[in-house]
Amino acid sequence: MNDMVQAIVREITLRKNYLAGEKIETIYFGGGTPSLLNRDQLQLLLNTINENFEVDADAEITLESNPDDLTIELLQMLKSSGVNRLSIGIQSFREKDLLLMNRAHNAVQALQCVSDAKAAGFENITIDLMYGLPELSSEDWSENMKIAFGLGVDHLSCYSLTVEPRTALASMIKQNKVRDIDDGAAALHFEMLMKAAAENDFEHYEISNFARNGKYSRHNTSYWKREKYLGVGPSAHSYNGDSRQWNVSNNPVYIRSLAENKIPAESEELSLKDKFNEYILTSMRTKWGVNLDFVKEEFGDHLSSELLIRLESQISAGLVLNHGNVFTLSEKGKYFADRVSSDLFI
Repeated sequence: MNDMVQAIVREITLRKNYLAGEKIETIYFGGGTPSLLNRDQLQLLLNTINENFEVDADAEITLESNPDDLTIELLQMLKSSGVNRLSIGIQSFREKDLLLMNRAHNAVQALQCVSDAKAAGFENITIDLMYGLPELSSEDWSENMKIAFGLGVDHLSCYSLTVEPRTALASMIKQNKVRDIDDGAAALHFEMLMKAAAENDFEHYEISNFARNGKYSRHNTSYWKREKYLGVGPSAHSYNGDSRQWNVSNNPVYIRSLAENKIPAESEELSLKDKFNEYILTSMRTKWGVNLDFVKEEFGDHLSSELLIRLESQISAGLVLNHGNVFTLSEKGKYFADRVSSDLFI
């Protein structure tokens, strides 16, 4: 772990000019298990960022964590180190679901960690939940949501389970040990989620994300609004408006390369088509939607006109709403977000 931290420190230093001096408004420790970092390692990373970048005094600093890692001591350390937002991968409050997903924590820890985080002084907490699980009934999902909304957190990320090839779950489904994913049940769970979120004053601001009291994820919102970002560490991606860069995923190769002051990364220049399609994909998922005036200014009259024609067919199908040159998904359209976006691509 120390070798990895030192490699990340070197990459931060080598890439201090990537964002061309722009002020850093969000820092996100995610991917892998950053809650395993000790105080010295976390502080070293934060100090290195501050030494090489201008960080906003009100920066959102998020750390992803697992419920079983969040001891009182760790929470107090994270808070005193400057972390001001926790993203907790709870996934479910049902023991059966956690066992199915091979999670290390149990249902008691899923509840306790939020209470402990609040006691440690964290006011900005988001939790992740999964729906569409093979053994999750509508009644079970309703109970999971009831617990989540009763915790007093202001942000919730909810994802439908997908079965990846060559995973333990895929194997269990193939052997008929577990029921296969039911798309109809997942759609019903999503409908229940949107209704329950609205009843609890949570705004559905992105397909998978819900916030109360304006507590949007500032970090993720920057992705959806196509702002520049720098990613460091194995597999990390970066974007500067014109190109995308991604680091090697192999940990030993990453560490060895940085020891030689080399950044093990590939990059690609984004074409006009790439930029247009990415704008459509990310914007259409959010409450801010696709702005036709922006498209005209950024991509030209021709693409703006072509897009409007395609949008009109989506409006006719009841999948998209027009708010005066700003287009968003309708309630019906939220079930088909990816399909709507792909139909608008050039």
